[in-house]
Amino acid sequence: MVLVIVLMTSVPYPDLGRCKSEEYFLDPNDKKKKKFASLLSTPEVQLSVIVPSYNEEKRLPIMMDECLGYLESRKASTPEFSYEVIVVDDGSTDKTTEVALEYSVQYGTDKVRVLTFEKNRGKGGAVRLGMFSSRGEHLLFADADGASTFSDYSKLEEKLLSICQSNKNKQAVVCGSRSHLLVDDETVASRSIFRKFLMHGFHFLVWFLCVRGVGDTQCGFKLLTREAARVLFTNLHVERWAFDVELLYVAQTLGIPIAEVAINWHEIEGSKMVPVWSWLQMGRDLVLIRLRYMIGAWKLKTKVQ
Repeated sequence: MVLVIVLMTSVPYPDLGRCKSEEYFLDPNDKKKKKFASLLSTPEVQLSVIVPSYNEEKRLPIMMDECLGYLESRKASTPEFSYEVIVVDDGSTDKTTEVALEYSVQYGTDKVRVLTFEKNRGKGGAVRLGMFSSRGEHLLFADADGASTFSDYSKLEEKLLSICQSNKNKQAVVCGSRSHLLVDDETVASRSIFRKFLMHGFHFLVWFLCVRGVGDTQCGFKLLTREAARVLFTNLHVERWAFDVELLYVAQTLGIPIAEVAINWHEIEGSKMVPVWSWLQMGRDLVLIRLRYMIGAWKLKTKVQ
């Protein structure tokens, strides 16, 4: 009965539609709306940085200052380097869009663009639509809280390039990883026994049901080639916290190389995750991801046009 219900309530391929207003970004310098690029088109810059943001008016500036400081320094030392940052406002009720647009004013919309949703989709939905609006040859999504040290991008880039040298399809995913911090991290050590139980239970479910060989599936600092992003985000159903797991599950299923690189990371106050409820929701999503693919309720497109 459960399998019948899951099959009846599932659609084979994700809905990749967007509202008309979400096809455009505002250029605050001339007050005109301009159309976003498409992930299906040829790349125009070397790197796109996707920043999913929900009610991040306070934390976003710290992350953006660090991110843009690194990217501008990289461009100054390597003039041929080009980039864009796309801040995706996931239906915020605060001034996230207004804060992000200040960076469009300062750096111009060739470098900083803001995608504002009409309603909240979830982090996975925000990352996916940001990816579909990008121009980069390589695509990085990075959390708005600034917990990951942005200069560690260079480590991910080095690993990605080494993979692509031996991969004729130019498809690869490199994950920033915090797993090396779990041994002696004070924040982890201070968590309650119940929270530790939920965390380790979630990691076990990830390993048992979906993804093996990746120590940290949830770190919000992942780099993909454009070719990999096209295939993976075209197939992505999950729009909330467990989207990373589906992303990596699909990559492993399709034989897309995945690598992990240790990064510097520190916990930032103001997380949008509800400690117990979010873990339970993610556990439910893991079971459904595995079940829906196993019974054929969700199908994979291997070619994207």
